[in-house]
Amino acid sequence: MEQRFACTACGACCHGWLPLTLEDAVAHAGRFPLAMLWTPVRQGAKAFARTAGLGTTVRLRDRKTLAVTIAPTMYIPPSFPCPELAADGRCNIHADKPSRCRTMPFYPYRDEPDQADMLVPRKGWACDTSAAAPVVYRDHRIVDRADFDREHDQLRSQAAILRGYADYALKYMPWLLDGLAKAAARRGGSVVTSLSSFLTATRRPDAAALAARQEPVLAAFAAKTAGIPELAEYSRHYVAWGKEMASMARRAAAP
Repeated sequence: MEQRFACTACGACCHGWLPLTLEDAVAHAGRFPLAMLWTPVRQGAKAFARTAGLGTTVRLRDRKTLAVTIAPTMYIPPSFPCPELAADGRCNIHADKPSRCRTMPFYPYRDEPDQADMLVPRKGWACDTSAAAPVVYRDHRIVDRADFDREHDQLRSQAAILRGYADYALKYMPWLLDGLAKAAARRGGSVVTSLSSFLTATRRPDAAALAARQEPVLAAFAAKTAGIPELAEYSRHYVAWGKEMASMARRAAAP
């Protein structure tokens, strides 16, 4: 079995949330408004084992266990284009674009033999899957897997850091456990926490610098979403997280 795929630069996939590796989140902290995205997978699901290996596991109050991915994420409304999407549908930072963009349409939180449906364009996407497009998937194997392997390796190398963050967050944010339980009960459910909670938990030496880079980005998106009722939650987050970033940057700069 062969499947073909080519990007047509339609820009349709360059809207809304974009999960990043920690490396990419740090590199693009001055471009993208960032949040920590928690996505639960229920026990028995096909992706459970791989998600647990690259993320963490959480035991709920009813003693059920979830596998959870935790990803720093470009947090923008689904109607918003990536800040680096050019008017012609091309990427302004193509040479330095995140691993998630390079690996598309493949997804490293899935096993390699389970990638076939990722090559089916979503509604409104203009991806080329015709006979003119190159073969990218053959006999349940990715033909050119360099980007897939690179992103997977980054996810694997950061897993221990994110597990430590999960332990911290579940201890100091008791609402999070119930939030994950509710998210697991609905298809595609997730929970969002602030980047500042991650920086506080991990005590990164570059936390102040990251906070200083994030603050103006969050302020810009707070302005873009202000007064739009359907984007009120985004606006509240941008404002609150911007204050947290400003405080973190000031505390670190204080003598």
